[in-house]
Amino acid sequence: MGRATAVNGVLDVPVIDISAWADGSAAGRAGIAAEADRAARTVGFMQIRGHGIPDDAAQTFAAALDAFFGLPMAAKKALRAPSPDVNRGYTPPRTEQLSLSLGVPAAAQDLFEAFNVGAEAAAFPGLDLPEAHYPANIWPQLPGFRAAVEEWCTQAGGLARRLTGIFAHALGLATDHFAPFTDHSLDVLRMNNYQLPERALVVDRDQMGMGAHTDYGIVTVLWADRVPGLQILDTAGRWHDVLPEPGCLLVNLGDLLARWTNDRWLSTLHRVLPPNDAGGRVVRRRSAAFFHDGNWDAEISCLPHCVPAGAAPLHPPTTVGRHLAEKLAGSRAGRPNANSPREAARLRAARGE
Repeated sequence: MGRATAVNGVLDVPVIDISAWADGSAAGRAGIAAEADRAARTVGFMQIRGHGIPDDAAQTFAAALDAFFGLPMAAKKALRAPSPDVNRGYTPPRTEQLSLSLGVPAAAQDLFEAFNVGAEAAAFPGLDLPEAHYPANIWPQLPGFRAAVEEWCTQAGGLARRLTGIFAHALGLATDHFAPFTDHSLDVLRMNNYQLPERALVVDRDQMGMGAHTDYGIVTVLWADRVPGLQILDTAGRWHDVLPEPGCLLVNLGDLLARWTNDRWLSTLHRVLPPNDAGGRVVRRRSAAFFHDGNWDAEISCLPHCVPAGAAPLHPPTTVGRHLAEKLAGSRAGRPNANSPREAARLRAARGE
């Protein structure tokens, strides 16, 4: 991340146009892959233009998101999962602490509210997938909501899979290299809202909209309002604001790509400050993160060509299911994750601990 620059306090996240990837020349594809490699090495985030997702799909999805978060709190709480170990349904404000996914406690619970849907075991007949990793979704009875959300999952999931082909090319691999790791991927869409009820509009000291964390899986496709709040940590331990460019989707790499590449590519620590005005009063910010996380039973170990001769890999092998369960146990269930020591050390250093 040393080569990343900030302008007026906002980090310059590379914009990559992938519109020519599908039908482009070999040279054009190589150029797109080289841009992705450069962003993955220096920032761990990129902005994707030419993604092909129709504007009306985004607008319909945003309207569905607004309709859900506009429901009375009692109606939303009725859609909570039966246990925090089930990564589905509604999450009220101040019930999660994302920094615990790294094993690092925060001063208080995070302010965001969220609604999660994801891949279900029933979508993969014949594979006998475990319900613990592929639980059933919990849907609100809102006209058009499910259709809009499922369409967004289709669009964002298609982009995520296209990106894994670009990433494979950038790593000198066949473009379908990651396909066997993702053919029954634990994909999850998390819709986030950062506006609090009227009686709780003033932010507490040291409160986070969403605490510092890395994303857990392979790649995240993020739709977000152009409202300040998202920040990412550079290698010098400085936080930088990030705003999506018009027409672009923010994309960041998750822990599993960092593990595959022996940290040649960055799973970047990021957080969301409470979006507020000059008086400290919370203003609205919405986002939706589509997590393309890989198959629950896929083993993730370092790509041999990413390990220097005579050196050992920086991360031990793990499975997608194990890694995600450890992370989610921290953020959702409050059981600090002890298996992210490198990321925890980066966060503690940024705090001056």
